[in-house]
Amino acid sequence: MWIGMAVALAAAGVIEDARRARDVQDRAALEATVARAAEAAAKQPQNPRLQYEAALVYSYLAEIFAEVRDQAGGRKAAEAGIAAAEKAVAGDPKSAEYHRLLGALYAQAIPGNLGLALKYGPKTKEELERAVTLDPKNSDAYLSRGIGKYYLPPMFGGGTDAALEDIRKAIELDPKSDQAYLWQGIVLRKANRNREARESLAQAVKLNPRRVWAKQQLEKTPAQ
Repeated sequence: MWIGMAVALAAAGVIEDARRARDVQDRAALEATVARAAEAAAKQPQNPRLQYEAALVYSYLAEIFAEVRDQAGGRKAAEAGIAAAEKAVAGDPKSAEYHRLLGALYAQAIPGNLGLALKYGPKTKEELERAVTLDPKNSDAYLSRGIGKYYLPPMFGGGTDAALEDIRKAIELDPKSDQAYLWQGIVLRKANRNREARESLAQAVKLNPRRVWAKQQLEKTPAQ
């Protein structure tokens, strides 16, 4: 029955619908997709795949909130995703992707809140290290670890240099990852390397022309 439900969700295009809505910053459409995934997960709380899918679409929603600078909204979406992702990891602790997503959600809950940095910072690091250990060829695991380091203070092993190292590894493993080029550009800009940042962001837009946030980041990045 679990497999049947997962197949039905895949056929309905929940993840693809969520990704498309994320790309064009359509929060209303994404919230509707979140509701679909959350409902399916609630009906089968012991199904790790359905918990993962719900957590993933919550993560996309947290991305949109972050893009429009709504930290409270992003935190709420991330923490809802954390609850689902923790169930997914409990149901299948050997899945690198489940650990990656849980670590990414912990990181998404942190911005703007030192207390949550103290709470989720170590958990972010633990989950993303676990993901890389379980699957050292997983580009997304390195990318999520890099993003996590971008948000973490240097005292917790974060910072731009640490973030760039992981993001570049993600690109090495998957040269077509628009998300990796997008984040590389964001980190480079924070490091005041604007020319390189623009090159990376331009590549992100080339790989995924639908991604509104990539275009916005490119436009706001100085030429030098």
